[in-house]
Amino acid sequence: MSGIPGDTVLPALPGLPALYRRAVTLAAQRAMGRGAAPSGLPAARHRVDGIRTDLAALTRFQQLLGSAARDQLPSAYLHTLAFPVAMSVLTRPDFPLPLLGMVHLSNEVHQDRQVSAFEPLDVVAYAENLRPHAAGTQLDVVTEVGAGDERVWTGRSVYLARGVRLDPAAPAERREDRPPFAAPAPTGVWKLDGGIGRRYAAVSGDWNPIHLSGPTAKALGRKAAIAHGMYLAARMVDQAVAAPSGALDWRIDFAAPVLLPGVVTTSFSRTPGGGGRIDAVGWSAKRRRPHFTGWVRAD
Repeated sequence: MSGIPGDTVLPALPGLPALYRRAVTLAAQRAMGRGAAPSGLPAARHRVDGIRTDLAALTRFQQLLGSAARDQLPSAYLHTLAFPVAMSVLTRPDFPLPLLGMVHLSNEVHQDRQVSAFEPLDVVAYAENLRPHAAGTQLDVVTEVGAGDERVWTGRSVYLARGVRLDPAAPAERREDRPPFAAPAPTGVWKLDGGIGRRYAAVSGDWNPIHLSGPTAKALGRKAAIAHGMYLAARMVDQAVAAPSGALDWRIDFAAPVLLPGVVTTSFSRTPGGGGRIDAVGWSAKRRRPHFTGWVRAD
């Protein structure tokens, strides 16, 4: 996958713990009034070439999902592999929004073909489309994965910085009224224990404190530890299409977080006339509110 002149080429995948430490430092600087106002995103693309898959880490990821060991990379694992490059964009000194506390709203992925665990991969990440939201400011983080001269996977993640306004003087946008949640016929239940956040962190490298334990989550203003959104996404895609053989498209929209430990009631159904699309919903039967909605379509 060819680069663009001006890409910031990183020598290797950055470590997520170091990036989270950088985010804490930037948050402290902004608290002292030394941070940038959210007037625009840096015109920067970060790139890492020649990434090799750690086969042992891949196997642990597959085992956590309960899926069969395969030499093809799960689609959500490609997001995990590329995530440090995206994080390096979000922790630039000129990035105007606070990373810590940012809310993950959705992910949409187009995968052109299945990717072998033995292919060296190139990753590019950048941020775009800064725009107002009723609760603050949102943006898209785009990640592209290539093999040789071919782009094989593109992901778009939408994030929200709560309470951060592009124009503090402008009136807040009106929140859209959501229709009452009508639970579909359940097809399964996911029982998530209190340690799933730490186990997913161990296989993904994403040690965000809000997922690890009650005390670390409360230190960042959460009521309790919550499940990783990408764990839910990976499990959704794997359950919908356990062994894809060709192109794959999927999307997940996050609603209420899953507090740990927790129970997620799920429904997977094939859309009539939907060209192989499978719709998925995960919700709390106890609280009668959705955790996520999504869909997966395989060729």
